[in-house]
Amino acid sequence: MKRILKAFLMLFLGLIVQVTFAQKKSISGSVSDASGKLPGVSVAIKGTSLGTETDFEGNYTISATIGDILVFSYLGYKSSEEKVGTASTINVLLKEDSSELDEVIIVGYGTQSKRKLTDNIVKLSSEDIADVPSPSVMNSLAGKAAGVQVSQTNGKVEGGLNFRIRGQSSISAGSDPLYVLDGIPLINNNESSNGSPTNPLLTLSPNEIESIDILKDASSAAIYGARGANGVVLITTKSGKEGKAKFSVNISNGISEKANSRDWLNAEQYVELFLEAGENGLAYGGWPAEGYVEERLDRYSNNTWREGTYDTDWEELALVKGYTRDADFSISGGDVKTTYFFSGAYNDTKGIVRGNELNRISSRLNITHKLTDKFSAGMNLSFSRTDIDRIANDNSFVTPLQAIAQAPISPAFVDGEPFANTVYANFLLQDKYAYYNTIIRRVTGKAFAAYEFTGNLKFNTDFAYDLYSQTEDSFTGSLAPFQATNGEAFASNVDTENYIFSNYLTYNNTFGEDHDLDVVVGTELNKSKRRYTSVTGQQFPTDDFQTISSAAEITAGSGSLTEYAFVSYFARATYAYKDRYLFKASIRRDGSSRFGSDSRFGVFPAFSAGWILSEENFLADNSAISFLKLRASYGQVGNAEIGNFASRGLFGGVSYNQKPGIAPTQAGNNELSWETSDQSDVAVEYGLFNGILSGEIAYYVKDTKELLFEQPLPLSSGSPEQGGINKNIGRMKSDGLEFSITSKNIQTKNLTWTTSFNIGTNNNEIKELPDGQDVINGQNILREGEAVNSFYLIEYAGVDVDNGDALYYLNTDDGNGTLDKTTTNDSNSANRIIAGNPFPEVIAGLTNTVIYKDFDFTMTFQGEWGASIYNGGGRFQSVNGDWFDNQTVDQLDRWQNPGDITDVPEARLGWSNGTSHSTRFLEKGDFIRLRNLTLGYSIPKPVIDKLGLSKLRLYFSGFNLLTITDFTGYDPESRSDAGGVGQTFYSAPAAKTYSLGLNITF
Repeated sequence: MKRILKAFLMLFLGLIVQVTFAQKKSISGSVSDASGKLPGVSVAIKGTSLGTETDFEGNYTISATIGDILVFSYLGYKSSEEKVGTASTINVLLKEDSSELDEVIIVGYGTQSKRKLTDNIVKLSSEDIADVPSPSVMNSLAGKAAGVQVSQTNGKVEGGLNFRIRGQSSISAGSDPLYVLDGIPLINNNESSNGSPTNPLLTLSPNEIESIDILKDASSAAIYGARGANGVVLITTKSGKEGKAKFSVNISNGISEKANSRDWLNAEQYVELFLEAGENGLAYGGWPAEGYVEERLDRYSNNTWREGTYDTDWEELALVKGYTRDADFSISGGDVKTTYFFSGAYNDTKGIVRGNELNRISSRLNITHKLTDKFSAGMNLSFSRTDIDRIANDNSFVTPLQAIAQAPISPAFVDGEPFANTVYANFLLQDKYAYYNTIIRRVTGKAFAAYEFTGNLKFNTDFAYDLYSQTEDSFTGSLAPFQATNGEAFASNVDTENYIFSNYLTYNNTFGEDHDLDVVVGTELNKSKRRYTSVTGQQFPTDDFQTISSAAEITAGSGSLTEYAFVSYFARATYAYKDRYLFKASIRRDGSSRFGSDSRFGVFPAFSAGWILSEENFLADNSAISFLKLRASYGQVGNAEIGNFASRGLFGGVSYNQKPGIAPTQAGNNELSWETSDQSDVAVEYGLFNGILSGEIAYYVKDTKELLFEQPLPLSSGSPEQGGINKNIGRMKSDGLEFSITSKNIQTKNLTWTTSFNIGTNNNEIKELPDGQDVINGQNILREGEAVNSFYLIEYAGVDVDNGDALYYLNTDDGNGTLDKTTTNDSNSANRIIAGNPFPEVIAGLTNTVIYKDFDFTMTFQGEWGASIYNGGGRFQSVNGDWFDNQTVDQLDRWQNPGDITDVPEARLGWSNGTSHSTRFLEKGDFIRLRNLTLGYSIPKPVIDKLGLSKLRLYFSGFNLLTITDFTGYDPESRSDAGGVGQTFYSAPAAKTYSLGLNITF
């Protein structure tokens, strides 16, 4: 009995000791470097998702158990691990990491240390996108990553987004990267109905984003299989950290104006030019008749041109002063069990184009809860509502910027009403008597859970949902231009839903001291459904009734319901030997309803390897080389953006003698599949002089085959008239070199100055086309051996000095490859040539960051070289009085007398002297732009302590402040939203914005 009691007592005491040691205790301390305390250092409990970060003074508090390992990590410093013992205070001194490679990189379905990374991935933090006064968060990425081109289509607030990773990867399929938000592949369809594209990512707010990781090579993107050919953009939102709750507020207000103006004829110059053009036209061919020009000038000026009553600046009416107002807040924090992040944001932007405004409200809630030591679950949920007042597309007469075509002798208003007898429709009538409104409502959410079977094996399950709901409503009143039906209304609604169900196992382990292994195996189901309806009505009793229900006649209506699905299986393994020999392999098998029944599934493998030479003995003591890594990768990825039914044989409803029927509309192809891109990448990562200089050099090759083309079919095949069949035929190839470098110019206690520079080249070439035949589309051509969508134009040769005729080179091939440079004044006799590339061949970015005591300064320049721009509006704006459009002032340098040497032909009204599509309107689009500048001042800590704050910062931010270019148009980045690759057509310039803001953290 005594033995039993003794054993029981010992067991009881042991349990007490065990429980005591297992109890949580509060650990506090500070984290410093050689210069002082470090704020924002991550403090995490190893092997868990629990953690916190140091406050503004470099202090932290965390709950931990004796025996836990605390991991202290901070960008640019070597991580430190401290074991929790009986002491309640742990102070840590971090040492600088010359390689800066302990940074955690987000990869598909996991994370990886940058040091061991064998892929080409660029990570941008929340600091890189902060304080930029633009409604689109993606605009802040321009110039920040080598080989990544980011631009907005034009200066409209909702303007479409052009995001290209390592250039153009397709001809007819989609060219946008796959956007993944917290593991959710985002809906990225342009749902605009007025011909002007919108940016679906406008729904994102910068204040909720923690980081953006750009997967540039196939090795990193292959885990996304059939959707990774154009690269992948992984967007990670913010989450809470264990510790004291943090409340942050940001408020900013800014003013905007056009980034550039152009010089147009004033009223006096306009009258002079067109009177002369009328006389020359009559002398040249007998038209226009005498007095015709004067009659037109009377009409356009309301009979006032002789007195010089009006000298209207139509550009000032179309491009106005705008503003941007931002306000956002966030609350984050947590304890040992639960972490949370909640945010809200508001943006109000008045664009620089008259009648163009945007209003957005958004919110987000991210929460994670640890139910047990092994089981955790959470939810990410966001909602946004974006309300946009829109204007017509660039090719519409009523779009504001086409007002620059109006005569300066025309009044804008007469007796308070927009003047109607202008050269073209007065957009001010449209502005007053019509509207076009788009509202986008978006909900994204993810419920997730994770179970740790052991410290090495974990199971994740995620269910995600993305709803993109858009309504469009427009009304054109009876007094608006081109309206003869007592008003017209249009209403549309589109709802797109995405469901994503992901399940994957993660295994990681270290064997001995030399072997590190990480494995991910999983499956994913993605289903999407889109429903669209629209209706158009006319004949309204009064302009006060503006909804479809008041229309006396329904003139049009349509509706559609489409779906697609992906089912996927994926695996990835990474292995490191002795922390210096690195290997990775991944594979994904994708099946999709988009593909033909005989090609339903595809397999996408990838391999990569790296060697950290600086860990070898022969470089261990090298004082110059602090880090050196070689890496190489190969992968195969696909482009599934071929449409939902490109492989199907389709039928549509028809009416025959007022009887319903069906008829074929598309021939089917059971073998149709994704476009396939084989990509290779080799790179050197380096760190020099103990990390003072660091960066990488990379070379890549992209070989894209099985391009999607429609091949014509004979009518005898039973195909629809003028129809064809979609096939995987064609091939293109591109390559490029990328270089990036970061320099720590000055690193002292009171002053730091860091410079980052990147540059990337891209050259693309079409290797194969269907039957080797050219494909011509307007001023662009697809031709084997040339760049995609090269400009194809007759070549302008200047002006005949004897008679003022516009001249063109014949460019007839003599059979030996030599072109005949004889000139002709007949543009129809001249042959077209390859005249330019619509895509840049070189892009670069330069960022300087300076911190002096409580001041911070950041400046980013962006540049592009090699792209040509075709000004489709030049045939009306700069043709010296061919019609009554106002002209650019350079047309005053016209030919007037024999012997005059100029490149501006004689002014001849109505005789098309120099108006043909030609290289006359083609220019180089090279530019350097000051994309963003921010100057901030943080109120000293002794002052804000008295206010109960942890941070109070005032800042000035500028966007598109300076552009250096020889391009004579409005903006070397703006392109037409109405079609034509690399073309501008009355396209609005970017907005130049100045903003003042305030950051507050409690």
